[in-house]
This record gives sequence, structure tokens and C-alpha cells, in this order.
Amino acid sequence: MGILIITIGLIPIVLAFAISQIFKGSKLSTGLFIAMCLLAVWQFYIGVLFFEESWNEDVVLFLFRMFRFGPIFTIPTLFYLISIIIQDEPMRKDNNRWIEGISKSVFNKKNFRALLVWSVFVYLVDWTRLGIAGLEIVSLGFSSINFYYPVYGPLGLLFKIHMASFVLILTMAFILLPKLLNTNTKNFLMRFSIYAVLFYTFGLLNFHPATGMISGSIGVILFSTLIMLEFVKLNTNMKLNYYELMERQKKLDYTGSLTASLIHEVKNTNQIIKGFSKMLNKTDSMTDRDNGAVEMIMKSSEHLQKLADNYQEYMRSSKIALKVDDFESVIYNAIELSQGIAKERHVEIEFINHYKPLKAFINKTYLEQVFINLIKNSVEAIPDDKEIRKITIRTEVVDKSILIHFCDTGNGIPFENWDSVFNPFMSIKDSGTGLGLPFVKKVLTEQLGNISIVESTTMGTHFQIELPQNGLLDLDQLDKGSA
Repeated sequence: MGILIITIGLIPIVLAFAISQIFKGSKLSTGLFIAMCLLAVWQFYIGVLFFEESWNEDVVLFLFRMFRFGPIFTIPTLFYLISIIIQDEPMRKDNNRWIEGISKSVFNKKNFRALLVWSVFVYLVDWTRLGIAGLEIVSLGFSSINFYYPVYGPLGLLFKIHMASFVLILTMAFILLPKLLNTNTKNFLMRFSIYAVLFYTFGLLNFHPATGMISGSIGVILFSTLIMLEFVKLNTNMKLNYYELMERQKKLDYTGSLTASLIHEVKNTNQIIKGFSKMLNKTDSMTDRDNGAVEMIMKSSEHLQKLADNYQEYMRSSKIALKVDDFESVIYNAIELSQGIAKERHVEIEFINHYKPLKAFINKTYLEQVFINLIKNSVEAIPDDKEIRKITIRTEVVDKSILIHFCDTGNGIPFENWDSVFNPFMSIKDSGTGLGLPFVKKVLTEQLGNISIVESTTMGTHFQIELPQNGLLDLDQLDKGSA
């Protein structure tokens, strides 16, 4: 019986090792690997009690106390896994401050460290007779199998209280569950919590000598198998989203390379036109009309050369390095850096964000410049005689995307220019260079996002920016894990 239970304990280790080889690098996969290993140790901790005929009481008691770190440290590991999900995923901020307080004041690093210290204390107490006084021999009610069962000391209740915190942690997770916005993450946390409750129910029977040993093993098999299936499903969905983004990026890279090749060929052809034009200009038989035509060809050729050079410089801008960063701070920094020009023109900037945290796969420096450019353009678009002088920036999370609604009260952009304003060197302002909005479009495109005009009238313009929301797994690690 002991060998069977210990063999069952190897199932979580095998599953955890296989998953760790497929999905590498993320905090969630690391946390699940540790949790599965602790489940295995939990089984070993139960299994050694069935070696009553092979080992003496002192050996079994030593192993039982040693392996007890499995169930004890499963609690902080569970706390860590839920903290990763809660802290890394955006949640809607509303009037329920107490719910928001749970995510901030409960699931944080400080409490995790405190729970670790408490777990160490409980573990050390169980090494003394105050925690576990000894072992007694009991029999399974339905068979003649004998096994050891722990006799708890005066402080044995600490272990039971510690294990009861399992319910408290899961209850808080259920409270926060509806506030999560990402469907994949919400489903994973919901099923993880349900399976954990199922496992805990089986585990409670461990305190009953007649049924606990068998039911605990059943709980381990069910929980470890089901939770790994859910993790594979979550990770696969996130990889599919990631590869969709990467495929889109490849298409953009291909288009950029094609444009660069086209510019190169245009410049080569233009050099031939310029060369033959100079040769014609030196011909004595040329009439004044011919000379005028050649001069016009030369001017047009020079204009084409400058245009090609400008486009080439525009295309040669350095490749943007992306990483997971706090998107909310990007907007705050851009607003702070733009306050000077806004106050000078008496324009109010309002930022509305109902989500915390708000993380995305971005380049923070370039994205700050995007919003600085947008704010500057909007400030300049608001005429001096406009009564309402305001820029409103509002965030919205729609499952896998972050939407930023950027609205001003300027004179608006004519409908026929809604698409062309994002083209390089096209400006509807007399003093504009035509590179502001194209720069914005280019940076957002390189960060796998987009910008478009939703509405623009004499009352103002509404831009909508879309960026992919960061998931639980770091995107740069997803590609490594599948290599």
C-alpha cells in the first residue's frame, strides 16, 4: 500500500517535468512546477505511514516529519500562483473599494513573505513533540492493513489552522474572479479554484484514519491531471494569440522590406534619368523648348531624389525593442511632459483609467513620444476662440486588447483626410512637416498596435489606439519555450 501511494505521488512530478520542458520561462509555469512537486512530496508524506511492517516507528516518524513540508508549503505556493494571476492581469476599478483592497493589500509580496515565515514556523513546530507527539498503529476499517497515524501534541492545531487557510485564500480568489477581464485567465483561475476545492475536500479525509489515505491519493491524481490540462489549454491559447501577432509583424516586415527595395530601384532609375538629362543638356542641337523640357525633367528628378531619400530615412529608423511594461505610467509621463504646452494654450488634459494593473508588450520610451505627439497635435488643433479646451484620454480593456480613446475639442479633420493624415509628408497644417501622425502610426504598428480616427467634426476628434494586452506568460519566453 505504501509503495502504491508513493508511486501515485510520482504522477505530479512526471506531469510537472513534462510541462516545464514544453513551457519554459514564465512565472506561472514555474509556480505550477513547484506546486506539483509539493503534491508529490505530500503523497510521500502519506505513503511512509504504510511501512509499519518494514520500518520501525522512529524511521517513519522522521520521514513523516521531513515530508510534511509538502502539504505545509503547498499553501504559500497556492497564494503565489493566485498572486501572479491577480497582480499581472488588469482588473476593473469600481466603487467596491474593499474588493480592490483584497487584490492590493492581501495578494502582495509582503504577505507572501509573511506566509512563508509562518509556514517555516509550523514546519519546525512539527519537528517537536509539541506538534507531532508520535505515531500510533491503526487499521483500515475495510481491510486488515495496519499503518501508522500521527498523534498530535499541544500545538498540533497549528497545522490544521494552517491547512484551513487554504479555504480563505480560495474564497478571496473567487471574490476577485468576476473583476478579471481576460477570458483565458478568468477561466483558468475559475477552474483552478474549483479543482483546488475538490482536492482540499479529498485532503480533509486525511484526518480520518479509516479513509484518508486512499481518498487523498485520489485527490492528488484528479487535481494534478486536471490542473495540468487547464494550464496546457491556457498556454496554447496564449501562444495562438502570440503567433497571430507575430504573423502580423512578419507581414509588416515584409511590406517594409518591399518598400525599401522599391525605393532603392526608384533611386537607381532616377540616377539614369539624371545622367541622360545632363547629356542632353550639353547637346548643341537642343532648342530653347528642348532645354526647358530637360530642365523640367532635372527638377522633377531632384524632387524625386529628395522624396526617395526622405522615405528611406523614415524606413531606416532603428528597430524598436519591446518588453512588458506598465502602460498607465506611460500616459502619465506623457501628460506630465506635455503640461507646458497645454498650460500655455489653456488646455485641460484628463486621464480616465478604470483598470489596475495595465500592462502591455511595449517600448515605453517610443510610446511616451506617441502620446506627446498626439497631445501636441491636439493642443495646436484647438483654436484660441474655442470655449471648451480639453483633451480626454480614456482606457478600455476588451479581452485581449487595450483600447485608448484619445479625444480633443479641436476643429476636427475633414473626412476625406482621415486615412491620408497617417501618410508621411502629408499635413493639413500650414506649418506641419507631415511626420507627426505618421510617426505615431509607425511606432504603434511596430508595437503590434494600430491607430484610427473614430469620429472628427468641428466639435473635436476622437482617435482610437489599440494595443495587445499582455497575458500571464511573457511573450518573449513563449517563443523560447516552443523552440
